[in-house]
Amino acid sequence: MRMAETRTFIDQLKNGQTVDQIFLVRDKDLRVARNGSKYVTCTLCDKTGTLRGQMWQVPDAFYESIPVEGFLQVKGRAEDYKGTMQIVIDACRAAPAQAVRLDDFIAVAPRDVEAMWTDVLETLRKIKNKHLRLLIKKFLEDKDLVGAFKRAPAALQVHHPYVGGLLEHTLNLLNASQALLPLYPKLNADLVLTGAFLHDIGKSAELRIDTAAQYTEHGQLMGHITIASIWIAEKAARVAADGEEIPPRLLDVLQHIVLSHHGQREFGSPVTPAVPEAYFLHYLDNLDAKMFMTFRDIEADRDPNTPFTPYVRHLETSLYKWTNKVD
Repeated sequence: MRMAETRTFIDQLKNGQTVDQIFLVRDKDLRVARNGSKYVTCTLCDKTGTLRGQMWQVPDAFYESIPVEGFLQVKGRAEDYKGTMQIVIDACRAAPAQAVRLDDFIAVAPRDVEAMWTDVLETLRKIKNKHLRLLIKKFLEDKDLVGAFKRAPAALQVHHPYVGGLLEHTLNLLNASQALLPLYPKLNADLVLTGAFLHDIGKSAELRIDTAAQYTEHGQLMGHITIASIWIAEKAARVAADGEEIPPRLLDVLQHIVLSHHGQREFGSPVTPAVPEAYFLHYLDNLDAKMFMTFRDIEADRDPNTPFTPYVRHLETSLYKWTNKVD
């Protein structure tokens, strides 16, 4: 039986508001204050966002009882701390999963997943190269992979971190590619579109969402770029087994586009871009992620009277919020 609860979602909490409801716990940390007492900080979540929870003077045993990736009944108050909402916890206890509505905690893409998938397929039909079409067909015939692709987030937190997020991000890159390709007619459009579709497909196996986005064991060990590269080689081998070998140079360049799309080795790419199509997709990938972050963090800011957001760690800046007021 679920607990009856009138829920205030995280994005609706007001400074000073009393809180007595369930949150999902993403992580926790036990720290020591200057006076030697111990306190807990944790990340509390629902489908609308995250905030920090903080509880003072707690024993080790109490800290151990807080369930990471589990649910916590929290009593306390919302408090604006340097422009960021947090909850000062007075009391809390673990809550069983049966006590919650999972829909309150699992964020979903704003667009319908099946509608986005239809748009992806429509764009992929525009690819003319027969070998790339055969390769893509092998991916589309893998129903388990397609199902995971539709559900996966694009990241844990940074951008599109919700069910359908990977699909949304991929569709954005396909749409952006189609918009910009006429400006650069020397690009191989078929390689660009295929690369846009496959660049992050390894996240279908790297990331999963149960109650929260998290890495799979396989994904943590391998990484989505490696997984995608392996899958491309496997699907190409199946195309060859059907009697139509993909030209090695074409396959190498496609693999290179996927392997280099993070742009730099320190960001996870084993090689850096060496063809125009790889640069093109690297910057579109980065653009879509950055646009998501800027819009999200501006919209999440709770102070309408200040022109800047608090410092955004992922962007290494505070964002100016009033570009719509410059006229």
